[in-house]
Amino acid sequence: MLVLGIDTSCDDTGVGVVRGRQVLANVVASQAALHAPMGGVLPEAASREHLATIDGVVGEALTRAGVELHDLDAIAATRGPGLAGALLVGLGYAKGLAWGAASPFIPIHHLEGHVAACLAEDAGRGPPPEPPFLCLIASGGHTVLFDVPEAGRYLRVGGSRDDAAGEAFDKVARLLALPYPGGPALAALAGDGDPGTLPLPRPMARQHGFDFSFSGLKTAVAVFLERHPDASRADVAATFQERVVTSLVDVATRAARAFGRDTLVVAGGVAANRALREALAAAALHVHLPPPGLATDNGAMIALAAVEQVRLRGVPDQVEALAVDAAPYLPLAEGPSRPRDAQAPRPHDAAR
Repeated sequence: MLVLGIDTSCDDTGVGVVRGRQVLANVVASQAALHAPMGGVLPEAASREHLATIDGVVGEALTRAGVELHDLDAIAATRGPGLAGALLVGLGYAKGLAWGAASPFIPIHHLEGHVAACLAEDAGRGPPPEPPFLCLIASGGHTVLFDVPEAGRYLRVGGSRDDAAGEAFDKVARLLALPYPGGPALAALAGDGDPGTLPLPRPMARQHGFDFSFSGLKTAVAVFLERHPDASRADVAATFQERVVTSLVDVATRAARAFGRDTLVVAGGVAANRALREALAAAALHVHLPPPGLATDNGAMIALAAVEQVRLRGVPDQVEALAVDAAPYLPLAEGPSRPRDAQAPRPHDAAR
């Protein structure tokens, strides 16, 4: 299948074209310069920027892929979760494009797109992951663990109780007076620091479950900087990053053992973090990560997810698909899952 995918879930306008699992084009128009003066995403401004740029980004993606609109087998777009106004821009544009081109329209869950990014064909990366596996999605808006026993089925294992990992990176970057977007800037500064010198806490180090929490770590950084204004910013960044990376890797590997999975798929913008990638490389698991260009929000991952959806469920009914509305809060998992050795029955088993 030749599919065009659109993602406008937050502040980047992403359009990609894929043929099967081969990415032909992946164009992302960043809004970082627009939101930098505010230190974060202003939803109304993001929506207006999507409106202003989406037509040009679609045209550029088609040109880079070397295809015409009438060549497409389907058009897909993110329906949620995300910012309501931003979602409506991409969803509405994709519906109109599909209607005008007489192509099937496929609405896609944003998180399923992140998982599908790991399926992209890339020379030297080996075969893509196949279920069953455990999946960690870590981004600016989400930090969640899923057990994936079969293709298209997601069981929630754990997640963040407060800030997402990427959100915590951005907030601590602001405390360190780093430029927006803060996550990459903090990671770059951390490369010059020593992660073993500052007394910052390890989030939820004694828990028996599989949740994450980064708000307390962020507060600890704020208190430390207030008490030690002359402390090395690089050491603070390095220590903070080490605590987040260690938490993500420790919880994910422990959950993989508990659920009997030897494969871990890691997706989302934080998956582009070099320290996280290095820590995962040392884990006793088969780890699959998306190519760096597909880790952050993009349209190619939405197109890849559409290809997988058609493979699993067929082309959706066009009338029903075009009637789908934006869903800012859209669950992906069936419900909480328990380790294989848990005594209590699993809720999703009782419901089946």
